[in-house]
Amino acid sequence: MLRGDGPVLPGLALAAALGAACAGLVALGNPGNMGVCGACFLRDLAGALRMIEKPRIFRPEVVGVMLGALAHVLARRRFAARSGSFATTRFFFGLWMGIATLVFLGCPFRMLQRIGGGDTNAAFGAAGFVGGVGLGHLFERRGYSVGRTEIVRGPVGLLGPAAALILIVLFARGMLAGPGPGDTGGPAHAPWLLALGIATAAGAALSATGFCAVSAARQIFLKRKRMLVAALLLVAGYAAVSLATGGFRGGSGGQPIAHADTLWNILPMALVGLTGVLAGGCPVRQMVMAGEGNGDAFVTVAGITTGAAIAHNMGMVSSPDGPTEAAKWATGIGLLLAVAYAVAMTARRRS
Repeated sequence: MLRGDGPVLPGLALAAALGAACAGLVALGNPGNMGVCGACFLRDLAGALRMIEKPRIFRPEVVGVMLGALAHVLARRRFAARSGSFATTRFFFGLWMGIATLVFLGCPFRMLQRIGGGDTNAAFGAAGFVGGVGLGHLFERRGYSVGRTEIVRGPVGLLGPAAALILIVLFARGMLAGPGPGDTGGPAHAPWLLALGIATAAGAALSATGFCAVSAARQIFLKRKRMLVAALLLVAGYAAVSLATGGFRGGSGGQPIAHADTLWNILPMALVGLTGVLAGGCPVRQMVMAGEGNGDAFVTVAGITTGAAIAHNMGMVSSPDGPTEAAKWATGIGLLLAVAYAVAMTARRRS
């Protein structure tokens, strides 16, 4: 719908509905401006799997997005298992996405929600994100490519959805760390079944539209703008529901799970934008593709989860007071590695 393979208006309407659904999840109990956040929720999953000390909470939204995407491609008879494209690269840069998003405090999908909720700090993050994607786009024009996946046997593509189903079973049996299905305490969260249902519908919508924050930012540099317009409508949909439910808070101070250090809102999101291009999609898009049957995207999701765990275990996660010294070093090293890799890959293609 947004990729040129269907009517435009339904896709744009779905984008606005996605924003509204995310704000609805916040109104139902999710953390502020965090209806769905790929990196944050994968970090929470790392806690539920005891990879980090805290937070430890299973977010059913992760499973819902993946299974919703699978349901969509199955319903459209478009399921096709794919794999075989630079899996190591995808894991490596997924890892750096996981680290950088926790320096900024949110993935690009949450960045849009923060903007819709009135958080002006996220606007600086968006500027950095666009810059990182723009740099990645420049490398693409010079020949960089993460490669094309190929059709493979079905079981390869079903590993991601199978992992999602296993997580639901473990959660239902109370085998994951943190609050169980009958508990109401712990970190802020919407009611479990509602969160799962809304996220499943969102996953189907994300699959139908092909929405990706990296693709939206890339269109700033291209003639086609429908994905960029969809991102703006997602922000508008989120803002409308946020205003209606009393969740909107304009300005830079006192924003939920955010900091006001301008430079360190810009730089980590520049790293997220660049690594998103190098790995082939933003965190939420990777989750959707993993649900659709893309084995390489599932590897990227594993990389993001690992990166989030490393960030927590090594003190790289920002707080409302700003980033830690370790977070600053990690961001700088990540940017150097990403640029060096892209330069080496484009030089090889041009030689």
